[in-house]
Amino acid sequence: MPSIFTSIPSPSIADLQLGPVTLRFYALFILLGIVLGLWLTANRLKARGVKASVAVDIAIWAVPFGIIGGRIYHVLTHWNDYFSVGADPSSALRIWEGGLAIYGAIAFGAVGAWIGCRSAGIRFLSFADALAPGLLLAQAVGRWGNYFNNELFGLPTTLPWGLEIEKINPAYPVGLPPGELFHPTFLYESLWCLLGVVVLLLVDRKYQLQWGRLFSLYLVFYSVGRVFIESIRIDPANIILGLRTNVWSAILGIVVGVAL
Repeated sequence: MPSIFTSIPSPSIADLQLGPVTLRFYALFILLGIVLGLWLTANRLKARGVKASVAVDIAIWAVPFGIIGGRIYHVLTHWNDYFSVGADPSSALRIWEGGLAIYGAIAFGAVGAWIGCRSAGIRFLSFADALAPGLLLAQAVGRWGNYFNNELFGLPTTLPWGLEIEKINPAYPVGLPPGELFHPTFLYESLWCLLGVVVLLLVDRKYQLQWGRLFSLYLVFYSVGRVFIESIRIDPANIILGLRTNVWSAILGIVVGVAL
């Protein structure tokens, strides 16, 4: 049987109960990621002579737009989970249970950020460049919410860092015996994003990329990793021409990044 020394155990709890208040770890990691991403962005803006508080002013627009966009994208690409026969349509609104798609969040969040930038008198592409490393940092932290939800794991593996998943998990592949280990795709993506933070900061320090070029590098870097990670995930997803929807989104992200 796998042990803590040869595998990654999955958490047995997904929330904390504090009196009448339930704190979901998924939501806490999303919020922590947002806070850390804002902190890094604020410091980068300050180094460019912009008040650090501007990051918060823009985030007031960008974050709600991003959360709504991320949820809309997820629901649209997992339509049967919410609106098929026997499904509970109201669960489409329960964001705290998981289900925020990063590409939907980027698209809608960009609209919110554009509105915030206009209000703050900041060039949108300049803000996007300042944001790029912080966005990767937020994603790296937020992915740990999937770990506590015991979701979005990958194919079975015999690697020593395989993720333990209980047989009673609804996402456990039918036909596999209990005790199988799975690729911890949440961890792969978190580490890839952290590497991206370092890469973007070093590139920006050396080349001082402007006019959206650093954000373009973010799109390319993240999307390249996402193509691989998405390809080994086994959670249900819409398939178009043999590829998962998010693989196509990642390919589009690479194309847009290169074009910019």
